Amino acid sequence: MSALEATLREVAERFAPAALASSLQAEDMVVTDVIARLRLPIGIFVIDTGRLHEDTLALIPAIRQRYGLEVQIYEPQAATVANYVQFYGRDAFYRTVELRHKCCDMRKVEPLARALAGKRAWITGQRREQSSSRAQLTEREFDAVHGLEKFNPLAAWSEAAVWEYIRSHKLPYNRLYDQGYRSIGCAPCTRPLLPEEDARAGRWWWEQAEAKECGLHVTPDGRLVRAKELA
Repeated sequence: MSALEATLREVAERFAPAALASSLQAEDMVVTDVIARLRLPIGIFVIDTGRLHEDTLALIPAIRQRYGLEVQIYEPQAATVANYVQFYGRDAFYRTVELRHKCCDMRKVEPLARALAGKRAWITGQRREQSSSRAQLTEREFDAVHGLEKFNPLAAWSEAAVWEYIRSHKLPYNRLYDQGYRSIGCAPCTRPLLPEEDARAGRWWWEQAEAKECGLHVTPDGRLVRAKELA
């Protein structure tokens, strides 16, 4: 049994109800495959921000068809989005970091809180190699904001290992990766990379590197990763 399989079995057995927060990126497809293959009672949810690429959304029916798994969809509050658009403009996040964080908060952070309500643990596809803000990422931590355990079972995996798994198991994946993307979020906030750029350089590329977190993930002391970096 692999370390990934062992971790997911432990989560299913000791921390039910638990769920995978899937961004439908390559890492989450690996975790989804193990959950399905081992038939683990771990839920899967996706936060549809309303600004995702069509190639990203196409993976939801692909997961349902391949594995017979239900994927729960959480969306931002329509009234909150409408107010943001009315007062700031639909793409105001390009103007200031504060407005971008405000957009991430309403489109990602608030729906995440609803998705995690009633859960004892959640699982992510985060890896230490992805960015400097994740370099100290542990495989298990306590999420002080939501009050539950958080597991990052791919924390030590390399990007190459993720793709080796995807290819060897013939997993569905986001076709944007074939177009030069290496980290995929909302469509207006993600671009392909140049060969020499870091994996997350294409996320919020117009901002300084230290601001590049959306607020979904917090440190063990309950602080937002982006807040810790900017302090």
